[in-house]
Amino acid sequence: MTAATTDHKLGELLIRDARPDDFARITEIYGHHVLHGLASFEERAPEIAELTARWQHVRERGLPYLVAEIDSNVEGFAYAGAYRPRPAYRFTVEDTIYIAPEIVGKGAGRALLSELITRCTALEYRQMVAVIGDSANVASIGLHARLGFRVAGTLQSAGYKLGRWVDSVIMQRGLGDGDGTIPDADPRKEALQKTAS
Repeated sequence: MTAATTDHKLGELLIRDARPDDFARITEIYGHHVLHGLASFEERAPEIAELTARWQHVRERGLPYLVAEIDSNVEGFAYAGAYRPRPAYRFTVEDTIYIAPEIVGKGAGRALLSELITRCTALEYRQMVAVIGDSANVASIGLHARLGFRVAGTLQSAGYKLGRWVDSVIMQRGLGDGDGTIPDADPRKEALQKTAS
């Protein structure tokens, strides 16, 4: 659990691990973004059972799933998932972050994503990727850029939602040593280091 902080814009802000009783509010927050926004390419808001099952999958992988609690109310969530299933991607995670619309831009997103980066770095992941729906999503693109992500590319018109074509913006940042060293978990590390010297 992360220590609480007080922000004059938000009140008491606490970043902590998600719990089962958070999922009614998480479902509400995510449902709003699915139905009214372009950040998610889902078109039907998932029910609480589906979002709870997704949370359990994240936990089974040992990855963080966090909520932002403001004055005892959940107002946002963020988690890390596998970027792709193939084994060579095992040191890369993809972040997901959604904030209640009424508090976007007030610091909860930055607190959530900062903690997610810290936790994934401690777990020895090396890269974090953000796949952001809509190239006009300045809030999410700006948040990621402020926390060290760079635009790696844009998939133009990758989705069609709410009556229009929607881009996907791919952003990326290194975690820890990034690609500067060979991961300790690579059994070939010693042989690769001898070859390089």
